[in-house]
Amino acid sequence: MTDGRHPSFRVLTRLRRTDALRSLRRETHLAPEDLVQPIFVAEAERDAGPVPSLPGVNRVSLRELGPMVDEIAASGVRGVLIFGIPRVKDQCGGAARDPRGIVPRAVESIKRRSPDLAVATDVCLCQYTTHGHCGVAAGTSGLDRRTLEVLGRTAVAHAAAGADLVAPSGMFDGTVRTIREALDVGGFGQVGILSYAVKYASTLYGPFRDAAASAPASGDRRSHQIDPANAREALAEAREDVREGADAIMVKPAGPSLDVIARLRTAMPELAIAAYQVSGEYAMIAAAAERGWLDRRSAALESLTVIKRAGADMIVSYWATEAARWLEQGSTAGRRRSP
Repeated sequence: MTDGRHPSFRVLTRLRRTDALRSLRRETHLAPEDLVQPIFVAEAERDAGPVPSLPGVNRVSLRELGPMVDEIAASGVRGVLIFGIPRVKDQCGGAARDPRGIVPRAVESIKRRSPDLAVATDVCLCQYTTHGHCGVAAGTSGLDRRTLEVLGRTAVAHAAAGADLVAPSGMFDGTVRTIREALDVGGFGQVGILSYAVKYASTLYGPFRDAAASAPASGDRRSHQIDPANAREALAEAREDVREGADAIMVKPAGPSLDVIARLRTAMPELAIAAYQVSGEYAMIAAAAERGWLDRRSAALESLTVIKRAGADMIVSYWATEAARWLEQGSTAGRRRSP
């Protein structure tokens, strides 16, 4: 070779030869503090226990919550997202706004035990209504003024209990504005809103609905969730929620929406973006790993890394605590190998 280069090597591959070289070249670094652990808290002891469609995920009672929080905090994960499963449901989801309901009590318990843990709470009615829809009125749209009033009161109840962020997930028009006004009037201007601005009408939510007992009794939610075929609409939804007062926006499901996360990061570089690796995404990897078709650890960490690579600042994932331990083990091993 007249240029002095060996014919077996290309410039781009020279930095891939060893683990140390690959580490030096790595562009995206996943860390425990990037991760948020979802927690399902059941008001009734009878509702606690394993979720069959989410291997390794449990609903916990208030009594069991403390040890779980200790484990999460010890892993290096810095945030949790709380979903409540009430003892009693009704047509209007009244238990959601109860200041002594399951979510406010869970928040108080977490903050007493681990005050430095960032606590976000789901603000929605699907777990609390007998019909399983996200609004007060049964049906596909849920567009009822009472829905916004209940969501505003629910957010205030969570804030009063000590939540750092409230996360409205119903995607009804005007929700963020209503909650921002309710928080400000209630004296909770410091509490942020993590809006599910980009929530696609996905089939991948199925295991979550098992976990939260929130499947709609009839119909679906396509009238207020985004068509998975649309990306420009997602950007418009995000911009509208930011205008209404959202401090951060959620994109879900994360894996099938990597292009949207990347477009949001480019279009709104200052925006705080969360991505939710939803139950179906988790379940597919967990089920394949159980059958020996995939390596559990490698597949989970790869899936989380590419979500961050796309531009997410924080990732809500059922892998969060386990992944954080893997990451710490990896960094500890690296330190041991260092001279």
